[in-house]
Amino acid sequence: MSEAADPRYSDYPDGFFDRIDSAPDSHFYAPTRLVTHIDDGAIAAVGELYVELGLTGPGSGTVLDLMSSWVSHFPVPPASLTVLGMNAYELEANPMADRRVIHDLNSDPTLPFLDAAFAAALCCVSVDYLVRPLEVFDAVARVVRAGGFFVCTFSNRCFPTKAIDGWMRTSDRGHTEIVADYFRRSVGWDPPTISRRPTSGFDPIYAVWARRKAH
Repeated sequence: MSEAADPRYSDYPDGFFDRIDSAPDSHFYAPTRLVTHIDDGAIAAVGELYVELGLTGPGSGTVLDLMSSWVSHFPVPPASLTVLGMNAYELEANPMADRRVIHDLNSDPTLPFLDAAFAAALCCVSVDYLVRPLEVFDAVARVVRAGGFFVCTFSNRCFPTKAIDGWMRTSDRGHTEIVADYFRRSVGWDPPTISRRPTSGFDPIYAVWARRKAH
């Protein structure tokens, strides 16, 4: 279903999901970028949240890292990690990954996994690029087991030509409300939690997460 055909999008402002660069994302993400997009303090804050929510270590189960790259910010890897992204070289370079999947969520917001395949899912510094977020959040709910978390973390950095217009036109607080709204409008999530995480560096870290409903 396209954004235009999904009534859940009807009360977003016109152009909310437009981007300056509307060319296929496959073009933009083709060059390899082995860089981090937040500083060390912010990376540590993301990792601390993953520990807090039980997403690390042998007892964590299988975790899905959406819109991933060459690094996943776990201080200790989960029992098994599937990374989904758009640059094969970057995903191959991710030392924590057990499985790597090339997939463009803006072109196809469905996920190529079985129902309830994962204990949890996460999306780090990339939720601002989704042009069909409600379908993506629906899809994540399908592949995450009941009680499992979907954790979205982000800072105040982005590729401005690829972030949606609604994101670029609001504040850090507004960004957290946008992501919380995605959880509320999509299918299968308990009420979201919004948090600004303590960091030791310059970059702030914000997190919005929710549990998969039991039914």
